Amino acid sequence: MKEKKKELNEDKITGFFDKDTIIKGDLSFKGSFRIDGHFKGKIDSDSLLIIGEKGKVEADVNIGYIIINGEIKGNIQAKEKVEINPHGRVIGTIITPKLIVEEGAYLEVNCQTSDKAPQPAPAEKINPGQQP
Repeated sequence: MKEKKKELNEDKITGFFDKDTIIKGDLSFKGSFRIDGHFKGKIDSDSLLIIGEKGKVEADVNIGYIIINGEIKGNIQAKEKVEINPHGRVIGTIITPKLIVEEGAYLEVNCQTSDKAPQPAPAEKINPGQQP
């Protein structure tokens, strides 16, 4: 009997927190994940994360692609895209190559549309004996 290899389908939800769920900690997953409950902590995945309308997330998020219908507070770094729908609320920082914000969304963010993390400015060198 041959074993069939399961293929990962990014369009199917592989994990879900319902509206009455409260979880604190670190979350990592493959496939796509939906949060309709409350999550506080850290999220790390190259896949799709969906924050449902009732979802409330307080986290540092390193993700492939995120769709926000609920509320998220924290730092979001997406490799592909951040999509904020009309009921979405984002407070924090967004770094992504593509940003979609629909009319009605609430943003209180610092935003950088780049696929690279910001680099600190180089410090000027002061030679000994030289006045600053």
